[in-house]
Amino acid sequence: MHPVSRVLVVSNDAAWQGEVVAGLQRAAGLLDNPYGLCVEGVAGSREAEQRVLADGEVQIVLIDKGLRENGEPQPAVALANHINQLRPELSLYILLQDDDEKLLMEELASHAIDGYFYRDEQDVSGWFRILSAEMGEKAATPFYDRLKQYVAMAKDSWHTPGHSGGDSLKGSPWVGDFYEFVGEEMLRADLSVSVPMLDSLLHPTGVIAEAQRLAAKAFGARKTYFATNGTSTSNKVIFQTLLAPGDKLLLDRNCHKSVHHGVILSGALPVYLDSSVNRHYGIFGPVPKQVIFDAIAANSDARVLILTSCTYDGLRYDLAPIVAAAHAAGIKVIVDEAWYAHARFHHAFRPTALEAGADYVTQSTHKVLSAFSQASMIHVNDPAFDEHLFRENFNMHTSTSPQYNLIASLDVARKQAVTEGYRLLSRALRLAQELRGKINSTGAFRALELDDLLPPEVSGDGVQLDPTKITVDISQSGYSSDELQQALFARFNIQVEKSTFNTITLLLTLGATRSKVSRLFDALLRLAKELRPPRHYHRLPEIPGFSRLACLPRDAFYEAGERLPLLDDDGLPNAALYGRVCCDQIVPYPPGIPVLVPGQVIAAPIIAYLVRLLKTQKSIEMHGLLEETEYCLRVLRPEELAALPSSAWFN
Repeated sequence: MHPVSRVLVVSNDAAWQGEVVAGLQRAAGLLDNPYGLCVEGVAGSREAEQRVLADGEVQIVLIDKGLRENGEPQPAVALANHINQLRPELSLYILLQDDDEKLLMEELASHAIDGYFYRDEQDVSGWFRILSAEMGEKAATPFYDRLKQYVAMAKDSWHTPGHSGGDSLKGSPWVGDFYEFVGEEMLRADLSVSVPMLDSLLHPTGVIAEAQRLAAKAFGARKTYFATNGTSTSNKVIFQTLLAPGDKLLLDRNCHKSVHHGVILSGALPVYLDSSVNRHYGIFGPVPKQVIFDAIAANSDARVLILTSCTYDGLRYDLAPIVAAAHAAGIKVIVDEAWYAHARFHHAFRPTALEAGADYVTQSTHKVLSAFSQASMIHVNDPAFDEHLFRENFNMHTSTSPQYNLIASLDVARKQAVTEGYRLLSRALRLAQELRGKINSTGAFRALELDDLLPPEVSGDGVQLDPTKITVDISQSGYSSDELQQALFARFNIQVEKSTFNTITLLLTLGATRSKVSRLFDALLRLAKELRPPRHYHRLPEIPGFSRLACLPRDAFYEAGERLPLLDDDGLPNAALYGRVCCDQIVPYPPGIPVLVPGQVIAAPIIAYLVRLLKTQKSIEMHGLLEETEYCLRVLRPEELAALPSSAWFN
């Protein structure tokens, strides 16, 4: 398959436009054209915008500065800015009459424009070479290309890793099947930091640095860093960069557990903000906007605010006013966009957190784009960014033996996002809409919309839904979520993303296809025809509100503490735990929200909640509880708490 890169020439001057289009097309036939450049003319702004939205193969737009349209004083400027808003990954060139026009364009639209040509020169062969080079830069994968080049050199390995390019596995009667399963190229590309031409993730100056520069441009960041330890580590790196022991931060209690681990590692003082809750479906939503505004006003000494947008279920904040309020108070904003890395590449998902003004954004590139698992990115737009301090913290958490295949996959995922992300996301959106209709037609399953998912306390907060995350109400099917997942897996070879007690969640990505949609619909339709009677679901007990801190989370975590059982001798919630201070993070999964964090005072409703979960929700994992002969919690001894300097802050 060969790529197609469509070039639009936008002009009202039909004769001139015809000459330019014909000349560029001749050049495409005569010159080297590896990216499949083909040229078309469009007559005005409206037609250009329609083509840009409808055709995912449009890569470059040439706009005649002499464009004439009624009621628009500078139609070329307006069109350039609008196309940049719709599809920022496109390359935009302006065709000028003279340098005075260039000065005007630089003043009004320099952020959107990649280059200029002079209209009357009509050096179409030269223009074509520049446009081809532009596509070459966009399509470049500097690290992946260098990795392939090195593997093709077939160097003998006298360095790590121990499998020596797969030679230790190849031909083995015991483990040779692993060589065949993984593949020779993957093993040959699993290399050591002893290979200088592949650059260093810990101190990049070559092809990794170039790949990160291209990623920053693609995602709209000042700086971008590749991470091979997932977004979990990325969050911790940013926390340790921005927060010193005792620094205050505001955080969504619904944040990923890595954020709460980051609180422990940094020694920060957290102010927890309770999330909104859809109790009918057991789904946690954003923190109400007013709660965030009140927290900002009440904590003027806070250094950082961190939010998750979008959530696991696809709910995303109206971030711009929140970021503006935080910045007005001198607070940096971190947004965990683990589930939203694709948003930059289709207007249906934007604005992104960076576009809304966030200072730091972490993304799990592997979750929704085409990178390998654990491959993530950190994007920085903080004008006061301390790169040296960041690098020290980054290197503290990053392996000195990073997996080069992960880095290559980030390079490739960025290339795909900028060259065909719009087309593939448009397909995913169409398939999502189609799948929602098919699910609803079964009669036993229902695809939930924003109004169904939105907790009432955030109904007026401008929260939006990522339509590629489909939450399905299964309550009329007669199946429990565990039974349904097992039936889909065992009978129909379908694995879903997650579930609650009465929902399952489906994730559509760049890899969504109509065939997959058809197979899923067929499976749900067959299950619906079994006509099981609707069942009564035992809802998850409601998570208790946050109690209070008695000391810094870091201080509590690093004490030895003592272990007390969750239940007393009569099998009831152990009252001896009430008022004690927890040392660990206790996280029922799902939903994955900490019920207790280190340093938190244990209240009776919290113990009652944990006990009820253990008795009624057998499929839930309980992270952080000690499981010996019985379930136990690690709590501070009274003398340990009294000796902690930070405990005096909370009295």
